[in-house]
Amino acid sequence: MNYLLDVNVLVAWGWIDHTDHDRVDRWVASVRADAADMLLTSAIPQMSFVRVSVQRSIGEIMPQAAGDHLHRMLAALGVKHRFLPDDQTGFHWPEWCQSASRTTDAHLLTLAKAHRAKLATLDTGIPGAFLIP
Repeated sequence: MNYLLDVNVLVAWGWIDHTDHDRVDRWVASVRADAADMLLTSAIPQMSFVRVSVQRSIGEIMPQAAGDHLHRMLAALGVKHRFLPDDQTGFHWPEWCQSASRTTDAHLLTLAKAHRAKLATLDTGIPGAFLIP
């Protein structure tokens, strides 16, 4: 299975002080061990990782440092990671997307489905997404 990583997964995995770090780290390790599985990222979760990382550090981490950290995380995955270019429009929205706060979730779910992947998340409010155990 291919999994498109949501920003909450990247942030939890990337920062050891995050409450869900161990949960996500175990799941990433299990995906890495399965020859059939692949971890995907796209521009939106990558940029969001940088934004959230800078915000949560209260200015102690600059955007370039957060980007470098993300690059090292993904590079450590080696052949288990692939960048997924975003080829989806922003014209059509699923019925469950009723607020601005859900538009990115809906878009990423659409992107994942279009590429026969699952959107991997910690967010229980995204219908059809894969909730990391």
